[in-house]
Amino acid sequence: MHGVNLQIPLGFPRAIVHKQQVRYEGEHPPQGLYSPAHEHDACGVGFVVHIKGHRSHSIVQQALQLLINLLHRGACGCEVNTGDGAGILIQMPDAFLRAEASRLGFELPAERGYGAGLVFLPRDPAVRRTVQDIFERIVAEEGQRLIGWRDVPTDDSQVGPSAVAVEPVFRQIFIARGPGLPPLGASADGDAAFERKLYVIRKRVEHAIDALTTPEARAFYVVSLSSRTLIYKAC
Repeated sequence: MHGVNLQIPLGFPRAIVHKQQVRYEGEHPPQGLYSPAHEHDACGVGFVVHIKGHRSHSIVQQALQLLINLLHRGACGCEVNTGDGAGILIQMPDAFLRAEASRLGFELPAERGYGAGLVFLPRDPAVRRTVQDIFERIVAEEGQRLIGWRDVPTDDSQVGPSAVAVEPVFRQIFIARGPGLPPLGASADGDAAFERKLYVIRKRVEHAIDALTTPEARAFYVVSLSSRTLIYKAC
């Protein structure tokens, strides 16, 4: 971090980082409760959007480039290529997921009629099966329908040995809107009810897995579960 110029593309103001202090070019003078002396380095966050809401792969590419250019994406580990993980939050990539689902042999409902999430799972096959069984049982208990799972392609060739040693299995889960909820698009409250149901499922699963005594189950983590957005995140 010391003496490094951090240049962020895409029109973001250039931040100069030195000895854990951040100075922005053209920074504002002290005013009211604000003082530039309080500016300090923290985990990097960036936003890339289309002003008219148009989806495109180029936005994802720019977001990944933004991550590359952020020197401090999160806590740094004992190795230069090990940290606490970084990721991107995107709108639900419906067309992409629909094509992947077809390739895997299952069909997705209409957009917003299903939820998708990224899940970290234990590497031990038996423990992983137990965790998935609990997840699937709770989905059914909450009146929703499991559609299927998808293995997320990964590449850990640039990851440090400390991170690789605890790397989980990355899978995406797909959950269909249950019949007990209002039809898709019938009302804003009905659509919000499905989002709340996904949240309840997530929290119930997390509590159920926490109650397991198997140490390997600690690798479990639900990164996101929503009908609106999807997170891609490294461990």
